[in-house]
Amino acid sequence: MHQRTDGQAATRDGENTAFIILISCVATIGGFLFGFDSGVINGTVDGLQRAFDSDSVGTGFNVASMLIGCAIGAFFAGTLADRFGRRNVLIVAAVFFLVSAWGSGIAGGSAEFVFYRMLGGLAVGAASVMSPAYISEVSAAKYRGRLATVQQIAIISGLFAAFLSNYLLANQAGGSTAIAWGGYETWRWMFWVEMVPAAIFLLALLLIPESPRFLVARGRREHAQAVLVRLYGRTAGTRKLEEIEVSLSADHRPRLSDLISQATGRVRPIVWVGIGLAVFQQLVGINVVFYYGAVLWQAVGFSENDALLINVLSGALSIGACIVSLLLVDRIGRKPLLWIGSAGMAVTLVGVTVAFATGTLGDDGRLVLSDSMGLLALVAANLYVIFFNASWGPVMWVMLGEMFPNQIRGSGLAVAGLFQWGANFLITWTFPMLLAGIGLAGAYGLYAAAAALSVVFVLRYVHETRGRELEQMQG
Repeated sequence: MHQRTDGQAATRDGENTAFIILISCVATIGGFLFGFDSGVINGTVDGLQRAFDSDSVGTGFNVASMLIGCAIGAFFAGTLADRFGRRNVLIVAAVFFLVSAWGSGIAGGSAEFVFYRMLGGLAVGAASVMSPAYISEVSAAKYRGRLATVQQIAIISGLFAAFLSNYLLANQAGGSTAIAWGGYETWRWMFWVEMVPAAIFLLALLLIPESPRFLVARGRREHAQAVLVRLYGRTAGTRKLEEIEVSLSADHRPRLSDLISQATGRVRPIVWVGIGLAVFQQLVGINVVFYYGAVLWQAVGFSENDALLINVLSGALSIGACIVSLLLVDRIGRKPLLWIGSAGMAVTLVGVTVAFATGTLGDDGRLVLSDSMGLLALVAANLYVIFFNASWGPVMWVMLGEMFPNQIRGSGLAVAGLFQWGANFLITWTFPMLLAGIGLAGAYGLYAAAAALSVVFVLRYVHETRGRELEQMQG
């Protein structure tokens, strides 16, 4: 099944780092689409509200509907990947991305729109857990954190691309609800743009190998050895094959019930830590900025055009913050980045809360801030985004991809992914209601409290994984 080429033969006696980076980058296109699909909704809220004549609860559900699919996709992706392979699950996700992008733009009503967005959610959920898992399973411990962090850079790049695309399309047509090419509203074209990277992802996935750890778990030893030799060279690849076999030798094929310890009859502690990491990443409210950024900034007096431009700025700052994380994650470790990020987010969220608390309601019902408080809100919100993307944004996915032992990696990722997207849905769906009920200051006060609690969680329960091989992970 494995064809040798002259280029591959040259790598038999040494690690093929360039190839590892290349296939990891292919996997991270899933992260790019994850980000694009999450961010594109940001500029379409007004269009959806007008096209489907929905109230705040209905609009919140239209925006959050994708996240139901994300939770389902993340949960079943791990189990399906243990049965059919990491790459094959990503290929199916790529097809779903394509269909969802087309359908979301063509939808004529809320029910049809929700169906296509949930289909895209299945793809996002699967990609969110399988891309980091694939990267962690093909890369060496010494730079695994950096390669996995590229996944978050891809996510933020996808968000940035969506924000920039939304801004350019709206600016060209005169607004998200204005008529653009072909007689279709601009917000529909915002969705259709995603079909381009989705097609690239699908084609690129056909060129990368399957995860060697999956191949060993499925008893396909020769195929696994061929992949490992291609990745690490003959000597190191053969040694790695033996290590993987030893780590799986005393076990059966992976299954969901492995998450319960046979010794205690309880859920393994490492699973609770994974769930905690997944949930806290959402409770700090980051996706309120991602999904409702345009609405948020319009609520404090910015025009739609300026609000979309602020999103572009936030996206650019996020990419820079992820690069900082990439440089530090394998040097100072995962845990320090997490608790420092938590502390920074808590402080900056308090700043946003204070700024919004001083606002008054204008005649149009929008929050009006003084110039100084408006500046505080803008600076604190962007600092918050920077702290998140230098810490919890990438590091949570790095840890989920590497912290579980080989035997329970797929199942552990499935459960953690389910909780992550479930929390994401809860935060996203409730934000319009919180906005109408306790206001922006109240909502951001809750997110600040969650960030402060996450400091305690990290310091007490999270253990460092830097420099450890996947075969050394304990459950």
